Amino acid sequence: MGSLPSPPRPTALPSPENLLSNHVVVAVFCPREPTPGVSLPNSIELYYPSMNTWTCVGPIPGLVDDQILKGFAIVSLGDSIYIIGGQICHKEMVHVSDDCADYVDEGIKVVPNVLRYNVRTNQWFICAPLRVARYDFACTVCDNKIYVAGGKSTVGCARGISSAEVYEPDSDTWSPLPNLHILRNKCIGVTWQGKVYIVGGFAEREDSDRTMPSIVERSSAEVYDTEAGRWDLIAGMWQLDVPPNQIVAVNGTLFSSGDCLNSWKGHIESYDGKLWNEVDGSHKRNLCTLQLQDNYENFPPNDQRLYLTMAPIGSRLFFLTGYRIGGEVPRTMSLVHIFDTSAHTHAWRSFEPMELEGQKELCGHCCVVQLS
Repeated sequence: MGSLPSPPRPTALPSPENLLSNHVVVAVFCPREPTPGVSLPNSIELYYPSMNTWTCVGPIPGLVDDQILKGFAIVSLGDSIYIIGGQICHKEMVHVSDDCADYVDEGIKVVPNVLRYNVRTNQWFICAPLRVARYDFACTVCDNKIYVAGGKSTVGCARGISSAEVYEPDSDTWSPLPNLHILRNKCIGVTWQGKVYIVGGFAEREDSDRTMPSIVERSSAEVYDTEAGRWDLIAGMWQLDVPPNQIVAVNGTLFSSGDCLNSWKGHIESYDGKLWNEVDGSHKRNLCTLQLQDNYENFPPNDQRLYLTMAPIGSRLFFLTGYRIGGEVPRTMSLVHIFDTSAHTHAWRSFEPMELEGQKELCGHCCVVQLS
């Protein structure tokens, strides 16, 4: 495992004693639109919930100007995060209508790269690469090992793959696992009841002729039996044709807030082993738009949400959101909402919003690091 030089931080790391249960949330952003003459790197940012502040670490090492990484996985082990695989892209202007054009991510190549960043020491390390380069795949940590499965291995390919592998951090090695039963991409990995689950995704059987609806495959999940060394297929675990956006485990219960087309459905749902049900008291309409309290009336209301990602800390779900602020100079309003899954009443609360320069988008879901 090789090391990489780390850029100095703009500000010093806060003392762990001041953190909320010594937790920090790590997310990767990039500018929503390229600026002429300005590079467009991914930016690693740390969110400290105890102080409601963001700190920028710097770009992902190894990317050149105007390249961004999308479709990667980000997970935590100990004091470190791992950035795994993904697709290198550049932003390209496309014609939307006679009066409108917008930027889309144009894929360049799929990479097997794996990087580790130690949050405490501010050091980057190069890890052993994936055996199969992939993006838009499932990833989760179980028993201090990193499991990845599915995804896509070719730029522009509509079909997913079935291969899976596992990473041993002590030996810095990836080992193959049996293939999934179904080709999957945009699937979600989650560890639940001590087992690895691969849920949903744009899925089809390898021998499918693509003429039949795939709701059966897309709503299924697969769980890895470590003793038997095989994947077991579970029918109907997700129950929707559209892949999930995020699924997280809190105190033995799975939670979701939406799908990949609608990351916030207006409420939180929990899984009882058979069905997904709305969590009592979780309805909250204004995660869709920026609607602040009266004491923030100087900020423009009802602006469009740029991103939403969910981070579990203890019994709470932190929803990190960003909203576009109109005006001549593009800005982003960062706002964090918290839902306490153990509360019987008044489970929601929100931190004060933060106004940031520029408009940014989330490049992948966040992960939570518990500093030792």
